[in-house]
Amino acid sequence: MLTAVNLTKKYGDRIALNGLNLTINKGAIFALLGQNGAGKTTTINLFLGFIKPTEGDIKINDISVVTAADKTKKDVAYIPETVMLYPNLTGLENLKFFSSLAGFKYSTGELTYFLTKAGLQVTAHDQNLSGYSKGMRQKVGIAIAIAKKAKVLLLDEPTSGLDPKASNEFSQILKELSEDGTAILMATHDIFRAREVATHIGIMKQGNLVTVIEAEKISANELENLYLQTV
Repeated sequence: MLTAVNLTKKYGDRIALNGLNLTINKGAIFALLGQNGAGKTTTINLFLGFIKPTEGDIKINDISVVTAADKTKKDVAYIPETVMLYPNLTGLENLKFFSSLAGFKYSTGELTYFLTKAGLQVTAHDQNLSGYSKGMRQKVGIAIAIAKKAKVLLLDEPTSGLDPKASNEFSQILKELSEDGTAILMATHDIFRAREVATHIGIMKQGNLVTVIEAEKISANELENLYLQTV
């Protein structure tokens, strides 16, 4: 579902991403770890088509983001560190608006189902986003991904600022989406959450993907030690 081939991004003489080769299959959750400036967000932005690569190619569902970015957008949902939604609209209204932009028209019952599946309590569906916590806003973002029938979910620091309960709920939702076949790429600083939710973990340093591990083959403590030795 997600492929990077010799993916490189340079800003003048500075190499932000250096020859990344990466494949993420249907139903996989790939967590990118690394310090600030390691290349995690650059990777996400390249897959989104927000920036153009200096070299290499990127494919989503076997379509090149470089040459046909518009065709890839239908398969992709993106949740940044701060989900940008309309604070003067309710959760239900936000979901209706953003799913309609993607070409879908749903009944109120269907929209309610998507919000509930994303873990948002029913009492919040008709409340304005201005009163939502970060975790609640992220659940609306997940509901939008479900409504879009997104095959790929891109996440940038999704658990930053969440309390442990909200972070755990978010992880469970990601696991359910992966079980439904969604391919997920997540940039994060949260080593223990990455170990808990991901199927594969990559560690980046200075624009290079230096290590890739199957999450089930390493403990959280071992991952932490490996991370500290790597960065």
